Amino acid sequence: MSATRMMILGLVQWLEPVHGYDVRRELLSWSADKWANVQPGSIYHALRKLTEEGLLHEVATEQVGSRPARTTYEITEKGKAEFQALLRNGWWNLTPGADPFMAAFSFLPALPREESAAALRNRATQLRAGVQQLEAATKADWADNKPVFVSWMWERSIVMAEAEIAWCERTARRIETTDDTWKPLNQV
Repeated sequence: MSATRMMILGLVQWLEPVHGYDVRRELLSWSADKWANVQPGSIYHALRKLTEEGLLHEVATEQVGSRPARTTYEITEKGKAEFQALLRNGWWNLTPGADPFMAAFSFLPALPREESAAALRNRATQLRAGVQQLEAATKADWADNKPVFVSWMWERSIVMAEAEIAWCERTARRIETTDDTWKPLNQV
């Protein structure tokens, strides 16, 4: 939730006064649902919660025709302080997240060698597809309207994916060529 809090507080401060819809649209245009786990459905709930906590305040609520009512938000002084604390924590501290792959990899001997190697190569293929998507996004016209650091974030994601691709391929070869006896966990 802290990444979601930081992203929403930062965007409200940056774009204020701003409607929740505009916060949602901006976060989706950054693909924040993928790299920051900011889920589109949680944004309006987070805006309400941040308002209840005194970090944001509602400026106005308007309804045009039969459209849903739109609330405009601004950040409070307390919200600015919270954003700065979250921002600095993100910059200065490593916060490793839970990775389901690492949990699965810790049980490597539970799968046959061939399946483990094939799964790693499949992971590399999926990562390559993600790299191609990000590379295409950086070349798209709409990316020209984004701050330059958004493309730097995508570059970081590309570099990290390329490193994991190389690791997957290297590890798949190790699995296939190791001389150690491969004993499934249920046979140890």
